[in-house]
Amino acid sequence: MNLYALDVWVRRPFVLTDCEHVRETLLAAADAGGANVVGEEFYVFPNGAVTGVLLLAQSHLSIHTWPEYGLANVDLLSYGDIDAEAATSTLGERLEAERARTITIPRAVG
Repeated sequence: MNLYALDVWVRRPFVLTDCEHVRETLLAAADAGGANVVGEEFYVFPNGAVTGVLLLAQSHLSIHTWPEYGLANVDLLSYGDIDAEAATSTLGERLEAERARTITIPRAVG
């Protein structure tokens, strides 16, 4: 199992304040990665930033947007069979990434 930490800088920062778009993006990424979504929660801050989490049967997929920096931070923690490359690629495409960086951190069980 691994933790994938993804930083995405976007061309159009206003996409980071569109809660429904951010939600649909996370759901599309989960679907692309083969994850099983079992719950979700999203919150919009006064400045328009969005924080959201999808609870996955395999763990979780979360996002926090920073529209003032044109940045989204995404974490995917998977304890099951998830195609992280497909999930992170989908996130970058749907957020219209100008650039992105992914760090993979192996996690131990037991």
